[in-house]
Amino acid sequence: MRAVDLIQRKRDGQELTQEEIKWLIEGYVSGIVPDYQMAAFSMAVYFKGMTDREIFDLTMTMVATGDRLDLSQISGTKVDKHSTGGVGDKVTLILVPLVASFDVPVAKMSGRGLGHTGGTLDKLEAIKGYQVEQKEQEFIQQIQRIGLAVIGQSDKLVKADKLLYALRDVTATVDTIPLIASSVMSKKIAAGADAILLDVTVGEGAFMQNMEDARRLARTMVNLGKAVNRKTIAVLTDMSQPLGCAVGNRLEILEALDILKGRGREDVTHFICQLAQLMLRLAGIEQSLEVIHEQLTNGEALAKFEAMVVAQGGSLEDLYRQPEVKNIITVKAHEEGYIFDLPAKELGLFAMKLGAGRSVKTDDLDYETGILFEKKVGDWVNKGEVIAEIYANQNLGKKELSEFEKNVKIGSKQIRRKEILEIIT
Repeated sequence: MRAVDLIQRKRDGQELTQEEIKWLIEGYVSGIVPDYQMAAFSMAVYFKGMTDREIFDLTMTMVATGDRLDLSQISGTKVDKHSTGGVGDKVTLILVPLVASFDVPVAKMSGRGLGHTGGTLDKLEAIKGYQVEQKEQEFIQQIQRIGLAVIGQSDKLVKADKLLYALRDVTATVDTIPLIASSVMSKKIAAGADAILLDVTVGEGAFMQNMEDARRLARTMVNLGKAVNRKTIAVLTDMSQPLGCAVGNRLEILEALDILKGRGREDVTHFICQLAQLMLRLAGIEQSLEVIHEQLTNGEALAKFEAMVVAQGGSLEDLYRQPEVKNIITVKAHEEGYIFDLPAKELGLFAMKLGAGRSVKTDDLDYETGILFEKKVGDWVNKGEVIAEIYANQNLGKKELSEFEKNVKIGSKQIRRKEILEIIT
C-alpha cells in the first residue's frame, strides 16, 4: 500500500476501505507516513469529504492508537460533555458540578484554547495550584470520592489525534466535518464515559458558521456515539456573541462562581439548567428545570465545585480573588438604543491580544486580563452608560479602544437571542 495512492483516490472523491484507513493512520503515528502526505490527505478530505462508514473507521482507528480508560470501577452512569469551542464559554465550570450534585458521576477531560476560542483547562489553571494532569487511577479515585473531575487529556489517549490536530492547525484543515467529528469522538470514546452531551456551537465565533453544517456535524457525532453504545445527545447552541458576561480566564472563573451562587445573568443560568436536564436524562434521571435551578443556586453545586478545586490542588482563597491588572478601561455607549451585535470572533481575538488567549500553542497566557460585559445583545443602553470593562496589563490607546468599540453595534431594533437552537438525538 502507498500513501500517494490513497491521497489520489480521496482527491478524486473515491471511498477508502477500512484496511486502507487503518494503514494510513497507523503509518502516520509510527512515522512511516510523513507530515506532508498526511497534510495532503487532510486537504483531500476537506474538499471531498468522507462517507459515514469512512468516518466511523477513521474514528475507531484513531481510538486504537492509544489507551482507553476503563471507568467500570465507578458506580452509576458516567457522563461526559464536550463543546466544539467558543468565546466566553465557561459552561463546564458550572455544568459539571451541577450534574455531579445530583449524584451522577462526571468524568471530564477538557482542552486548551487557541485563537479566539477559550479552553476550560486554561480557566482552571487561573486558580493557584490547580492541577489538570492526573494519572488514570487518581482520576477514577477522585470521581469515586467526590463525584467529579476535570483534567487534561492524557498523552497516551488517541495519539493519532494529537498528531493530526497539530497538523490540521497549520494546514487550514481544522474546520471540516469528518476530521472534527473523528477528533472529538475518538477522544470521548477513549475517555470511557457511558453517556456524552455534545455542545455544537454555531455562528460567527464557532467552527460551524451556519445551522446546516452544525446539524451535519452534530448528527455525525451522535451516530458515532450510538454506534459504540454510548448514549449521545447533541445541542446546537448560539455562538454569535460571547457567552455570558466574561471573556478571559480569571474573569470567567468569577462569573461561574456568581452563577453558582444564583447571581448570574438569567439567560445563561437558564441555558445551563437546560443542559443539566439533558445530561441527567442521559444518566436516566428526569428532573424539572425548577428543581435543577434550585440545586444550582442553593449552594449544592458550588460545594461540588469547591471540592473539585481542593481535590486537584487548587487554593480556595485564590479561587475567589479578583483580577490583578494595571488598567481597567471603561467602555461607554456613544448613543442610546439596543445592542444588536457583539461579534464573538472579533471580541475573542481582542481578548487574545490582551493576553487572555493564544495565537500559537506556545504562547503564555495572562490569566488576569479580559473583558467584562455589563450589557449584551438585546439590552437597552443609554448614552454614556457602561457597556463593558476591559482588564489589561498594557496601555490601550485610541486605536485599540476604537477597535473594540466598532464591534459594539447599537440600533433601534431589539434582537432576542436564545442559547439552544436545536437538539439532535
